Amino acid sequence: MSDGMDNPVVTILGGHLVDPAAGVDAPADLRIENGRIARVTAPGALPREGQVIDAAGRHVLPGLIDTHAHLREPGHEHKGTVADAAFQAAMGGITCLFAMPNTDPVCDSRAVCEMVINRARQTGAVRVLPVGAMTRGMENRVLSEMGELAACGCPALADAWAPIESSQMFRRALEYARGVGLPVITVPQDLGLSADGVMHEGDVATRLGLAGIPAASEEISVARAIALAELAGCRLHIAPITTAGSVRLVADARRRGLDVSAGTAPHYLHLTDAALIGYATAAKVYPPLRPRTDLEALRAAVADGTVSVLSSCHAPHADYEKAVEFSLAPFGMAGLSTALSLTLLLVKEGVLPLSSAVARWTHGPREVFALADAGTLAEGSPADLTIVDLSSTWEITPRAVAGHGLSTPWLGQTLPGRVCQTLLGGKIVHDSQRSTAVPPHHPEDAVHHA
Repeated sequence: MSDGMDNPVVTILGGHLVDPAAGVDAPADLRIENGRIARVTAPGALPREGQVIDAAGRHVLPGLIDTHAHLREPGHEHKGTVADAAFQAAMGGITCLFAMPNTDPVCDSRAVCEMVINRARQTGAVRVLPVGAMTRGMENRVLSEMGELAACGCPALADAWAPIESSQMFRRALEYARGVGLPVITVPQDLGLSADGVMHEGDVATRLGLAGIPAASEEISVARAIALAELAGCRLHIAPITTAGSVRLVADARRRGLDVSAGTAPHYLHLTDAALIGYATAAKVYPPLRPRTDLEALRAAVADGTVSVLSSCHAPHADYEKAVEFSLAPFGMAGLSTALSLTLLLVKEGVLPLSSAVARWTHGPREVFALADAGTLAEGSPADLTIVDLSSTWEITPRAVAGHGLSTPWLGQTLPGRVCQTLLGGKIVHDSQRSTAVPPHHPEDAVHHA
Protein backbone atom coordinates (compact mmCIF):
# COMPACT_ATOMS: atom_id res chain seq x y z
CA MET A 1 0.00 0.00 0.00
CA SER A 2 1.34 3.40 -0.91
CA ASP A 3 2.42 5.71 1.89
CA GLY A 4 2.60 8.67 -0.46
CA MET A 5 6.41 8.66 -0.76
CA ASP A 6 6.26 8.32 -4.55
CA ASN A 7 4.26 11.60 -4.60
CA PRO A 8 5.88 13.55 -1.75
CA VAL A 9 4.04 16.83 -2.48
CA VAL A 10 0.45 17.18 -3.70
CA THR A 11 -1.45 20.46 -3.73
CA ILE A 12 -5.25 20.51 -3.94
CA LEU A 13 -6.57 23.93 -4.89
CA GLY A 14 -9.97 25.56 -5.18
CA GLY A 15 -12.12 22.96 -3.47
CA HIS A 16 -14.76 23.23 -0.74
CA LEU A 17 -13.64 21.20 2.27
CA VAL A 18 -16.26 19.38 4.35
CA ASP A 19 -14.67 17.77 7.40
CA PRO A 20 -17.17 17.32 10.27
CA ALA A 21 -14.52 15.93 12.63
CA ALA A 22 -12.52 19.15 12.30
CA GLY A 23 -15.60 21.37 12.17
CA VAL A 24 -14.74 22.65 8.68
CA ASP A 25 -17.28 23.40 5.95
CA ALA A 26 -15.67 26.07 3.80
CA PRO A 27 -13.44 26.68 0.76
CA ALA A 28 -9.88 25.54 1.50
CA ASP A 29 -6.64 24.48 -0.14
CA LEU A 30 -4.62 21.49 1.03
CA ARG A 31 -0.96 20.56 0.86
CA ILE A 32 0.04 16.91 1.16
CA GLU A 33 3.56 15.86 2.07
CA ASN A 34 4.70 12.24 2.30
CA GLY A 35 1.17 10.92 2.40
CA ARG A 36 -0.17 13.20 5.14
CA ILE A 37 -2.03 16.49 5.31
CA ALA A 38 0.67 19.10 5.89
CA ARG A 39 -1.41 22.28 5.63
CA VAL A 40 -5.04 23.32 5.36
CA THR A 41 -5.31 26.98 4.42
CA ALA A 42 -7.66 29.62 3.10
CA PRO A 43 -7.91 29.65 -0.71
CA GLY A 44 -4.94 31.21 -2.48
CA ALA A 45 -2.44 30.82 0.37
CA LEU A 46 -0.56 27.84 -1.05
CA PRO A 47 1.93 27.88 -3.94
CA ARG A 48 1.38 25.53 -6.87
CA GLU A 49 3.95 22.91 -5.91
CA GLY A 50 4.31 19.22 -6.67
CA GLN A 51 1.34 17.47 -8.22
CA VAL A 52 -1.44 20.05 -8.49
CA ILE A 53 -5.08 18.93 -8.43
CA ASP A 54 -7.65 21.53 -9.48
CA ALA A 55 -10.73 20.99 -7.28
CA ALA A 56 -12.56 24.15 -8.35
CA GLY A 57 -16.32 23.66 -8.19
CA ARG A 58 -15.91 20.41 -6.27
CA HIS A 59 -16.06 19.23 -2.68
CA VAL A 60 -13.11 17.71 -0.86
CA LEU A 61 -14.15 15.14 1.74
CA PRO A 62 -12.27 12.82 4.09
CA GLY A 63 -12.13 9.34 2.63
CA LEU A 64 -15.27 7.47 3.61
CA ILE A 65 -15.11 4.72 6.22
CA ASP A 66 -17.30 1.71 5.45
CA THR A 67 -17.75 -0.31 8.62
CA HIS A 68 -19.74 -3.21 7.17
CA ALA A 69 -18.72 -4.97 3.96
CA HIS A 70 -18.51 -8.61 2.93
CA LEU A 71 -15.43 -8.99 0.75
CA ARG A 72 -16.04 -12.72 0.14
CA GLU A 73 -12.36 -13.64 0.06
CA PRO A 74 -11.15 -16.14 1.19
CA GLY A 75 -13.47 -18.93 0.19
CA HIS A 76 -16.17 -17.27 -1.92
CA GLU A 77 -14.19 -15.66 -4.73
CA HIS A 78 -16.91 -16.46 -7.28
CA LYS A 79 -18.99 -13.77 -5.55
CA GLY A 80 -16.24 -11.19 -5.19
CA THR A 81 -12.66 -10.64 -4.09
CA VAL A 82 -10.69 -8.23 -1.96
CA ALA A 83 -9.35 -6.67 -5.16
CA ASP A 84 -12.86 -6.21 -6.57
CA ALA A 85 -14.01 -4.56 -3.36
CA ALA A 86 -10.94 -2.32 -3.18
CA PHE A 87 -11.46 -0.94 -6.68
CA GLN A 88 -15.21 -0.50 -6.19
CA ALA A 89 -14.59 1.27 -2.89
CA ALA A 90 -12.15 3.70 -4.50
CA MET A 91 -14.72 4.49 -7.20
CA GLY A 92 -17.20 5.29 -4.44
CA GLY A 93 -14.88 7.52 -2.42
CA ILE A 94 -14.30 4.91 0.28
CA THR A 95 -10.73 4.63 1.58
CA CYS A 96 -11.23 2.41 4.64
CA LEU A 97 -13.17 -0.87 4.64
CA PHE A 98 -14.16 -3.12 7.52
CA ALA A 99 -14.15 -6.70 6.19
CA MET A 100 -16.73 -8.84 7.97
CA PRO A 101 -15.46 -12.23 9.18
CA ASN A 102 -17.88 -14.67 7.54
CA THR A 103 -15.36 -15.97 5.03
CA ASP A 104 -14.03 -19.51 4.54
CA PRO A 105 -11.97 -19.93 6.59
CA VAL A 106 -13.59 -17.57 9.06
CA CYS A 107 -11.57 -14.56 10.16
CA ASP A 108 -10.92 -15.86 13.65
CA SER A 109 -7.10 -16.01 13.57
CA ARG A 110 -4.01 -13.96 12.83
CA ALA A 111 -3.37 -15.91 9.62
CA VAL A 112 -6.68 -15.00 8.01
CA CYS A 113 -6.46 -11.38 9.20
CA GLU A 114 -3.02 -10.97 7.67
CA MET A 115 -4.08 -12.61 4.42
CA VAL A 116 -6.94 -10.13 3.95
CA ILE A 117 -4.71 -7.17 4.84
CA ASN A 118 -2.02 -8.34 2.41
CA ARG A 119 -4.53 -8.82 -0.41
CA ALA A 120 -5.70 -5.24 0.09
CA ARG A 121 -2.13 -3.94 0.28
CA GLN A 122 -1.42 -5.50 -3.09
CA THR A 123 -4.18 -3.43 -4.69
CA GLY A 124 -3.03 -0.21 -3.03
CA ALA A 125 -6.55 1.18 -3.42
CA VAL A 126 -8.06 0.98 0.06
CA ARG A 127 -7.17 0.31 3.69
CA VAL A 128 -8.87 -2.90 4.84
CA LEU A 129 -9.44 -3.62 8.53
CA PRO A 130 -10.59 -7.21 9.11
CA VAL A 131 -13.32 -7.57 11.72
CA GLY A 132 -12.71 -10.61 13.90
CA ALA A 133 -15.24 -13.34 14.62
CA MET A 134 -16.46 -13.58 18.21
CA THR A 135 -16.42 -17.38 18.17
CA ARG A 136 -14.18 -19.92 16.46
CA GLY A 137 -15.50 -20.73 13.02
CA MET A 138 -18.55 -18.60 13.88
CA GLU A 139 -19.99 -21.80 15.33
CA ASN A 140 -20.97 -20.15 18.63
CA ARG A 141 -19.39 -22.85 20.76
CA VAL A 142 -15.94 -21.56 21.71
CA LEU A 143 -14.84 -17.94 21.97
CA SER A 144 -12.17 -16.84 19.51
CA GLU A 145 -8.69 -15.70 20.54
CA MET A 146 -9.82 -12.10 20.90
CA GLY A 147 -6.49 -10.86 22.21
CA GLU A 148 -4.74 -12.17 19.10
CA LEU A 149 -7.34 -10.53 16.88
CA ALA A 150 -6.92 -7.21 18.68
CA ALA A 151 -3.15 -7.45 18.27
CA CYS A 152 -3.63 -8.00 14.51
CA GLY A 153 -5.37 -4.64 14.24
CA CYS A 154 -8.99 -5.76 14.14
CA PRO A 155 -11.13 -2.68 14.88
CA ALA A 156 -14.04 -4.74 16.23
CA LEU A 157 -15.51 -8.18 16.73
CA ALA A 158 -18.74 -9.35 15.15
CA ASP A 159 -21.22 -12.18 14.82
CA ALA A 160 -21.89 -11.28 11.15
CA TRP A 161 -25.09 -13.14 10.23
CA ALA A 162 -24.43 -15.97 12.70
CA PRO A 163 -26.02 -14.63 15.90
CA ILE A 164 -24.95 -16.13 19.22
CA GLU A 165 -28.26 -17.60 20.33
CA SER A 166 -27.14 -18.39 23.86
CA SER A 167 -27.46 -15.25 25.96
CA GLN A 168 -24.84 -16.61 28.37
CA MET A 169 -22.35 -17.15 25.53
CA PHE A 170 -23.12 -13.69 24.11
CA ARG A 171 -22.56 -12.15 27.54
CA ARG A 172 -19.18 -13.87 27.86
CA ALA A 173 -18.20 -12.73 24.35
CA LEU A 174 -19.06 -9.14 25.26
CA GLU A 175 -17.06 -9.37 28.48
CA TYR A 176 -13.99 -10.72 26.70
CA ALA A 177 -14.32 -8.09 23.98
CA ARG A 178 -14.38 -5.41 26.66
CA GLY A 179 -11.27 -6.99 28.17
CA VAL A 180 -9.29 -6.63 24.94
CA GLY A 181 -10.66 -3.14 24.30
CA LEU A 182 -12.72 -3.90 21.18
CA PRO A 183 -16.33 -2.96 20.43
CA VAL A 184 -18.77 -5.57 19.19
CA ILE A 185 -20.81 -5.27 15.99
CA THR A 186 -23.99 -7.28 16.09
CA VAL A 187 -26.40 -7.90 13.23
CA PRO A 188 -29.78 -8.11 14.98
CA GLN A 189 -31.86 -11.17 14.20
CA ASP A 190 -33.75 -13.80 16.15
CA LEU A 191 -33.35 -17.04 14.23
CA GLY A 192 -36.40 -18.56 15.83
CA LEU A 193 -38.63 -15.81 14.46
CA SER A 194 -36.89 -15.23 11.12
CA ALA A 195 -36.86 -18.99 10.42
CA ASP A 196 -37.38 -19.53 6.68
CA GLY A 197 -38.54 -16.00 5.96
CA VAL A 198 -37.29 -14.34 2.78
CA MET A 199 -38.70 -10.79 3.10
CA HIS A 200 -40.48 -8.50 5.54
CA GLU A 201 -43.63 -10.01 7.02
CA GLY A 202 -46.44 -7.77 5.85
CA ASP A 203 -48.95 -7.02 3.12
CA VAL A 204 -46.46 -7.31 0.26
CA ALA A 205 -45.23 -10.72 1.43
CA THR A 206 -48.82 -11.90 1.66
CA ARG A 207 -49.57 -10.71 -1.88
CA LEU A 208 -46.44 -12.42 -3.20
CA GLY A 209 -47.06 -15.61 -1.27
CA LEU A 210 -43.66 -15.46 0.41
CA ALA A 211 -42.63 -16.38 3.96
CA GLY A 212 -42.10 -13.29 6.07
CA ILE A 213 -39.59 -12.06 8.65
CA PRO A 214 -41.35 -9.94 11.29
CA ALA A 215 -39.93 -6.69 12.60
CA ALA A 216 -39.97 -8.31 16.05
CA SER A 217 -37.17 -10.66 14.95
CA GLU A 218 -34.85 -7.67 14.77
CA GLU A 219 -36.26 -5.74 17.72
CA ILE A 220 -36.05 -8.65 20.19
CA SER A 221 -32.40 -9.10 19.21
CA VAL A 222 -31.69 -5.37 19.59
CA ALA A 223 -33.26 -5.32 23.06
CA ARG A 224 -31.27 -8.39 24.15
CA ALA A 225 -27.99 -7.02 22.81
CA ILE A 226 -28.49 -3.71 24.61
CA ALA A 227 -29.34 -5.45 27.90
CA LEU A 228 -26.30 -7.74 27.70
CA ALA A 229 -23.95 -4.93 26.66
CA GLU A 230 -25.13 -2.93 29.68
CA LEU A 231 -24.49 -5.95 31.90
CA ALA A 232 -21.04 -6.61 30.41
CA GLY A 233 -19.99 -2.97 30.11
CA CYS A 234 -18.98 -3.47 26.49
CA ARG A 235 -19.17 -1.00 23.61
CA LEU A 236 -21.87 -2.16 21.22
CA HIS A 237 -22.62 -1.19 17.63
CA ILE A 238 -25.88 -2.56 16.22
CA ALA A 239 -25.99 -2.61 12.44
CA PRO A 240 -27.84 -2.58 10.26
CA ILE A 241 -31.05 -1.63 12.01
CA THR A 242 -34.12 -1.36 9.81
CA THR A 243 -37.24 -0.84 11.92
CA ALA A 244 -38.91 1.99 13.83
CA GLY A 245 -38.91 -0.21 16.93
CA SER A 246 -35.14 -0.65 16.73
CA VAL A 247 -34.73 3.11 16.43
CA ARG A 248 -36.74 3.59 19.64
CA LEU A 249 -34.67 1.00 21.51
CA VAL A 250 -31.37 2.55 20.45
CA ALA A 251 -32.59 6.07 21.24
CA ASP A 252 -33.60 4.93 24.73
CA ALA A 253 -30.22 3.28 25.33
CA ARG A 254 -28.41 6.43 24.27
CA ARG A 255 -30.61 8.60 26.50
CA ARG A 256 -29.62 6.37 29.41
CA GLY A 257 -25.97 6.98 28.63
CA LEU A 258 -25.09 3.48 27.43
CA ASP A 259 -22.13 3.01 25.10
CA VAL A 260 -24.41 1.87 22.28
CA SER A 261 -24.43 3.08 18.68
CA ALA A 262 -26.32 2.10 15.57
CA GLY A 263 -25.85 2.03 11.83
CA THR A 264 -27.86 1.34 8.73
CA ALA A 265 -27.30 1.19 4.98
CA PRO A 266 -28.45 3.55 2.21
CA HIS A 267 -30.75 0.98 0.62
CA TYR A 268 -32.88 0.93 3.77
CA LEU A 269 -33.31 4.70 3.38
CA HIS A 270 -34.52 4.55 -0.23
CA LEU A 271 -36.26 1.22 -0.81
CA THR A 272 -39.26 -0.42 0.82
CA ASP A 273 -40.54 -3.97 0.63
CA ALA A 274 -42.54 -2.87 -2.41
CA ALA A 275 -39.25 -3.07 -4.35
CA LEU A 276 -39.66 -6.86 -4.24
CA ILE A 277 -42.89 -6.85 -6.24
CA GLY A 278 -42.15 -8.89 -9.33
CA TYR A 279 -39.87 -11.12 -7.23
CA ALA A 280 -36.85 -8.86 -7.72
CA THR A 281 -33.99 -10.87 -6.24
CA ALA A 282 -31.57 -7.94 -6.61
CA ALA A 283 -33.42 -6.24 -3.74
CA LYS A 284 -33.45 -9.30 -1.50
CA VAL A 285 -31.32 -8.34 1.50
CA TYR A 286 -30.99 -9.22 5.17
CA PRO A 287 -32.36 -7.69 7.30
CA PRO A 288 -35.13 -7.30 4.73
CA LEU A 289 -36.44 -4.08 3.25
CA ARG A 290 -39.25 -2.74 5.42
CA PRO A 291 -42.45 -0.69 4.83
CA ARG A 292 -42.58 3.08 4.37
CA THR A 293 -43.19 3.80 8.09
CA ASP A 294 -39.90 2.13 9.02
CA LEU A 295 -38.03 3.90 6.20
CA GLU A 296 -39.26 7.28 7.44
CA ALA A 297 -38.27 6.46 11.03
CA LEU A 298 -34.79 5.47 9.85
CA ARG A 299 -34.42 8.67 7.84
CA ALA A 300 -35.31 10.74 10.89
CA ALA A 301 -32.85 8.75 13.02
CA VAL A 302 -30.03 9.32 10.53
CA ALA A 303 -30.84 13.02 10.44
CA ASP A 304 -30.89 13.49 14.23
CA GLY A 305 -27.85 11.28 14.87
CA THR A 306 -29.58 8.39 16.65
CA VAL A 307 -28.14 6.39 13.76
CA SER A 308 -24.64 7.84 13.65
CA VAL A 309 -23.05 5.52 11.08
CA LEU A 310 -23.88 4.63 7.49
CA SER A 311 -22.26 1.64 5.81
CA SER A 312 -22.69 -0.12 2.49
CA CYS A 313 -23.56 -3.61 3.82
CA HIS A 314 -21.88 -4.66 0.57
CA ALA A 315 -22.73 -8.33 -0.01
CA PRO A 316 -22.23 -9.25 -3.68
CA HIS A 317 -23.26 -12.48 -5.37
CA ALA A 318 -22.57 -14.08 -8.72
CA ASP A 319 -25.22 -13.43 -11.37
CA TYR A 320 -26.35 -17.03 -11.53
CA GLU A 321 -26.94 -17.13 -7.79
CA LYS A 322 -29.49 -14.33 -8.01
CA ALA A 323 -31.09 -15.62 -11.24
CA VAL A 324 -33.16 -18.27 -9.46
CA GLU A 325 -36.52 -18.61 -7.75
CA PHE A 326 -36.90 -15.83 -5.17
CA SER A 327 -36.99 -18.09 -2.14
CA LEU A 328 -33.73 -19.76 -3.24
CA ALA A 329 -31.80 -16.57 -4.04
CA PRO A 330 -29.23 -15.46 -1.47
CA PHE A 331 -29.61 -12.30 0.58
CA GLY A 332 -27.41 -9.33 -0.32
CA MET A 333 -26.53 -6.71 -2.90
CA ALA A 334 -23.41 -4.92 -4.12
CA GLY A 335 -23.13 -1.51 -2.50
CA LEU A 336 -19.66 0.01 -2.46
CA SER A 337 -19.70 2.15 -5.59
CA THR A 338 -23.23 3.48 -5.02
CA ALA A 339 -23.16 4.19 -1.28
CA LEU A 340 -22.00 7.81 -1.43
CA SER A 341 -24.33 8.74 -4.27
CA LEU A 342 -27.31 7.21 -2.50
CA THR A 343 -26.40 9.28 0.56
CA LEU A 344 -26.10 12.41 -1.57
CA LEU A 345 -29.56 11.62 -2.93
CA LEU A 346 -30.82 12.06 0.65
CA VAL A 347 -29.19 15.49 0.67
CA LYS A 348 -30.85 16.34 -2.63
CA GLU A 349 -34.21 15.25 -1.20
CA GLY A 350 -33.74 17.45 1.89
CA VAL A 351 -33.53 14.58 4.37
CA LEU A 352 -30.25 15.83 5.88
CA PRO A 353 -27.63 18.50 5.18
CA LEU A 354 -24.40 17.69 3.38
CA SER A 355 -22.31 18.05 6.54
CA SER A 356 -24.42 15.42 8.34
CA ALA A 357 -24.29 13.12 5.32
CA VAL A 358 -20.50 13.30 5.32
CA ALA A 359 -20.37 12.86 9.10
CA ARG A 360 -22.25 9.57 8.96
CA TRP A 361 -19.46 8.15 6.77
CA THR A 362 -16.49 9.82 8.48
CA HIS A 363 -16.86 11.38 11.92
CA GLY A 364 -19.46 8.81 13.05
CA PRO A 365 -17.33 5.71 12.36
CA ARG A 366 -14.24 7.53 13.64
CA GLU A 367 -15.92 8.14 16.99
CA VAL A 368 -17.65 4.77 17.36
CA PHE A 369 -14.55 2.71 16.55
CA ALA A 370 -11.88 5.09 17.90
CA LEU A 371 -10.12 5.42 14.55
CA ALA A 372 -7.48 8.05 15.22
CA ASP A 373 -6.03 7.96 11.70
CA ALA A 374 -9.21 8.08 9.62
CA GLY A 375 -12.26 10.20 8.98
CA THR A 376 -10.63 13.63 9.03
CA LEU A 377 -8.35 15.90 6.98
CA ALA A 378 -6.94 17.79 9.93
CA GLU A 379 -3.25 18.63 9.64
CA GLY A 380 -1.11 15.61 10.38
CA SER A 381 -3.76 13.12 9.31
CA PRO A 382 -3.25 10.57 6.51
CA ALA A 383 -4.16 12.08 3.14
CA ASP A 384 -7.06 9.71 2.50
CA LEU A 385 -9.69 11.78 0.74
CA THR A 386 -12.17 12.00 -2.08
CA ILE A 387 -13.00 14.86 -4.43
CA VAL A 388 -16.65 14.91 -5.49
CA ASP A 389 -18.57 16.89 -8.08
CA LEU A 390 -22.00 17.29 -6.52
CA SER A 391 -23.44 18.84 -9.67
CA SER A 392 -22.68 15.81 -11.85
CA THR A 393 -24.58 12.56 -12.17
CA TRP A 394 -23.54 9.10 -13.27
CA GLU A 395 -25.26 6.04 -14.65
CA ILE A 396 -25.02 2.73 -12.83
CA THR A 397 -23.53 0.29 -15.33
CA PRO A 398 -22.29 -3.29 -14.92
CA ARG A 399 -18.68 -2.19 -14.53
CA ALA A 400 -19.61 0.28 -11.79
CA VAL A 401 -21.04 -2.14 -9.29
CA ALA A 402 -19.34 -5.51 -9.10
CA GLY A 403 -16.31 -7.37 -10.30
CA HIS A 404 -18.21 -10.62 -10.68
CA GLY A 405 -21.94 -9.99 -10.32
CA LEU A 406 -24.62 -7.36 -10.82
CA SER A 407 -26.50 -7.86 -7.59
CA THR A 408 -27.87 -4.33 -7.28
CA PRO A 409 -31.37 -2.89 -7.80
CA TRP A 410 -29.85 0.38 -9.03
CA LEU A 411 -28.63 -0.97 -12.38
CA GLY A 412 -29.50 1.43 -15.20
CA GLN A 413 -30.41 4.29 -12.88
CA THR A 414 -28.75 7.70 -12.67
CA LEU A 415 -27.49 8.96 -9.30
CA PRO A 416 -26.03 12.28 -8.13
CA GLY A 417 -22.46 12.98 -7.11
CA ARG A 418 -19.55 11.92 -9.29
CA VAL A 419 -16.38 10.90 -7.49
CA CYS A 420 -13.66 12.64 -9.50
CA GLN A 421 -10.61 11.44 -7.59
CA THR A 422 -9.91 9.32 -4.56
CA LEU A 423 -6.55 9.59 -2.84
CA LEU A 424 -5.01 7.10 -0.44
CA GLY A 425 -1.93 8.26 1.39
CA GLY A 426 -1.68 11.17 -1.03
CA LYS A 427 -1.67 8.90 -4.09
CA ILE A 428 -4.51 8.96 -6.64
CA VAL A 429 -6.13 5.52 -6.60
CA HIS A 430 -9.20 6.52 -8.62
CA ASP A 431 -9.51 9.13 -11.34
CA SER A 432 -12.86 9.28 -13.14
CA GLN A 433 -11.24 10.64 -16.29
CA ARG A 434 -8.75 7.80 -16.49
CA SER A 435 -10.78 4.93 -15.00
CA THR A 436 -7.77 4.09 -12.84
CA ALA A 437 -9.94 2.16 -10.41
CA VAL A 438 -11.04 -0.51 -12.89
CA PRO A 439 -9.65 -3.98 -12.03
CA PRO A 440 -7.25 -5.49 -14.58
CA HIS A 441 -9.81 -8.12 -15.65
CA HIS A 442 -12.34 -5.37 -16.40
CA PRO A 443 -10.64 -3.01 -18.84
CA GLU A 444 -13.93 -1.38 -19.86
CA ASP A 445 -14.92 2.02 -18.51
CA ALA A 446 -16.31 1.84 -15.00
CA VAL A 447 -19.13 4.35 -15.44
CA HIS A 448 -20.81 6.56 -17.97
CA HIS A 449 -20.94 10.19 -16.86
CA ALA A 450 -23.84 12.50 -17.51
